[in-house]
Amino acid sequence: MTKRNKIIYWIATIWLSLGMVSTGIVQLIKMEEEVDKMTDLGYPVYILSILGVWKMLGVVAVLIPKFPLLKEWAYAGFFFAMSGAIISHLAVGDDLIELFGPTLLLVLTVVSWYFRPADRKIFSVTP
Repeated sequence: MTKRNKIIYWIATIWLSLGMVSTGIVQLIKMEEEVDKMTDLGYPVYILSILGVWKMLGVVAVLIPKFPLLKEWAYAGFFFAMSGAIISHLAVGDDLIELFGPTLLLVLTVVSWYFRPADRKIFSVTP
Protein backbone atom coordinates (compact mmCIF):
# COMPACT_ATOMS: atom_id res chain seq x y z
CA MET A 1 0.00 0.00 0.00
CA THR A 2 1.39 3.36 -0.99
CA LYS A 3 1.72 6.18 1.49
CA ARG A 4 -0.84 8.22 -0.50
CA ASN A 5 -3.42 5.41 -0.31
CA LYS A 6 -2.80 4.94 3.40
CA ILE A 7 -3.39 8.66 4.02
CA ILE A 8 -6.57 8.61 1.94
CA TYR A 9 -7.78 5.53 3.83
CA TRP A 10 -7.18 6.97 7.28
CA ILE A 11 -8.65 10.39 6.50
CA ALA A 12 -11.80 8.83 5.02
CA THR A 13 -12.06 6.26 7.82
CA ILE A 14 -11.63 8.79 10.63
CA TRP A 15 -14.22 11.15 9.11
CA LEU A 16 -16.57 8.23 8.46
CA SER A 17 -16.17 7.05 12.04
CA LEU A 18 -16.75 10.52 13.47
CA GLY A 19 -19.86 10.93 11.32
CA MET A 20 -21.29 7.56 12.26
CA VAL A 21 -20.56 8.00 15.97
CA SER A 22 -22.05 11.49 16.10
CA THR A 23 -25.21 10.52 14.22
CA GLY A 24 -25.42 7.28 16.21
CA ILE A 25 -25.33 9.20 19.49
CA VAL A 26 -28.02 11.60 18.26
CA GLN A 27 -30.15 8.58 17.36
CA LEU A 28 -29.52 6.77 20.64
CA ILE A 29 -30.47 9.78 22.78
CA LYS A 30 -33.50 10.30 20.53
CA MET A 31 -32.90 14.00 20.01
CA GLU A 32 -36.18 15.75 19.24
CA GLU A 33 -35.06 16.86 15.77
CA GLU A 34 -34.06 13.30 14.89
CA VAL A 35 -37.36 11.89 16.17
CA ASP A 36 -39.25 14.45 14.07
CA LYS A 37 -37.16 13.57 11.01
CA MET A 38 -37.83 9.83 11.38
CA THR A 39 -41.53 10.48 11.87
CA ASP A 40 -41.61 12.68 8.75
CA LEU A 41 -39.90 9.89 6.81
CA GLY A 42 -42.57 7.46 8.00
CA TYR A 43 -40.38 5.27 10.21
CA PRO A 44 -41.18 4.21 13.78
CA VAL A 45 -39.14 5.95 16.47
CA TYR A 46 -37.65 2.69 17.76
CA ILE A 47 -35.63 2.43 14.54
CA LEU A 48 -33.40 5.17 15.98
CA SER A 49 -32.13 2.83 18.69
CA ILE A 50 -31.43 0.08 16.20
CA LEU A 51 -29.55 2.39 13.82
CA GLY A 52 -27.61 4.02 16.66
CA VAL A 53 -26.40 0.69 18.06
CA TRP A 54 -25.51 -0.63 14.60
CA LYS A 55 -23.53 2.50 13.79
CA MET A 56 -21.52 2.25 17.01
CA LEU A 57 -20.78 -1.43 16.47
CA GLY A 58 -19.91 -0.76 12.82
CA VAL A 59 -17.36 1.89 13.79
CA VAL A 60 -15.74 -0.50 16.25
CA ALA A 61 -15.62 -3.20 13.56
CA VAL A 62 -14.05 -0.88 11.00
CA LEU A 63 -11.42 0.50 13.38
CA ILE A 64 -10.20 -2.61 15.20
CA PRO A 65 -7.44 -4.66 13.59
CA LYS A 66 -8.13 -8.08 12.04
CA PHE A 67 -11.65 -9.48 11.46
CA PRO A 68 -11.87 -8.67 7.73
CA LEU A 69 -15.25 -10.39 7.29
CA LEU A 70 -16.73 -8.32 10.10
CA LYS A 71 -15.37 -5.18 8.43
CA GLU A 72 -17.08 -6.14 5.16
CA TRP A 73 -20.37 -6.47 7.01
CA ALA A 74 -19.87 -3.11 8.70
CA TYR A 75 -19.10 -1.36 5.41
CA ALA A 76 -22.12 -3.03 3.82
CA GLY A 77 -24.30 -1.90 6.73
CA PHE A 78 -23.05 1.67 6.41
CA PHE A 79 -23.70 1.55 2.65
CA PHE A 80 -27.25 0.24 3.07
CA ALA A 81 -28.08 2.67 5.89
CA MET A 82 -26.82 5.74 4.03
CA SER A 83 -28.25 4.78 0.63
CA GLY A 84 -31.53 4.01 2.40
CA ALA A 85 -31.46 7.44 4.03
CA ILE A 86 -30.87 9.12 0.67
CA ILE A 87 -33.72 7.18 -0.96
CA SER A 88 -36.03 7.90 1.98
CA HIS A 89 -35.40 11.65 1.77
CA LEU A 90 -35.97 11.61 -1.98
CA ALA A 91 -39.17 9.56 -1.59
CA VAL A 92 -40.80 12.09 0.73
CA GLY A 93 -39.65 15.07 -1.33
CA ASP A 94 -37.25 16.58 1.23
CA ASP A 95 -35.05 19.49 0.20
CA LEU A 96 -31.74 18.54 -1.37
CA ILE A 97 -29.85 19.87 1.67
CA GLU A 98 -31.21 16.85 3.59
CA LEU A 99 -29.19 14.61 1.27
CA PHE A 100 -25.84 16.19 2.15
CA GLY A 101 -25.12 14.24 5.36
CA PRO A 102 -26.04 10.76 4.16
CA THR A 103 -24.38 11.36 0.77
CA LEU A 104 -21.14 12.49 2.43
CA LEU A 105 -21.17 9.43 4.71
CA LEU A 106 -21.91 7.19 1.73
CA VAL A 107 -18.95 8.61 -0.20
CA LEU A 108 -16.68 8.24 2.86
CA THR A 109 -17.85 4.64 3.24
CA VAL A 110 -16.94 3.80 -0.35
CA VAL A 111 -13.58 5.63 -0.17
CA SER A 112 -12.64 3.98 3.13
CA TRP A 113 -13.63 0.55 1.83
CA TYR A 114 -11.81 1.00 -1.48
CA PHE A 115 -8.54 2.23 0.06
CA ARG A 116 -8.44 -0.16 3.05
CA PRO A 117 -5.11 -1.90 3.63
CA ALA A 118 -4.58 -5.48 2.47
CA ASP A 119 -4.73 -6.85 6.03
CA ARG A 120 -8.28 -5.48 6.29
CA LYS A 121 -9.49 -7.21 3.13
CA ILE A 122 -10.93 -10.65 2.51
CA PHE A 123 -9.02 -12.55 -0.11
CA SER A 124 -10.53 -15.37 -2.05
CA VAL A 125 -8.34 -18.15 -3.29
CA THR A 126 -9.16 -19.28 -6.78
CA PRO A 127 -8.13 -22.75 -7.88
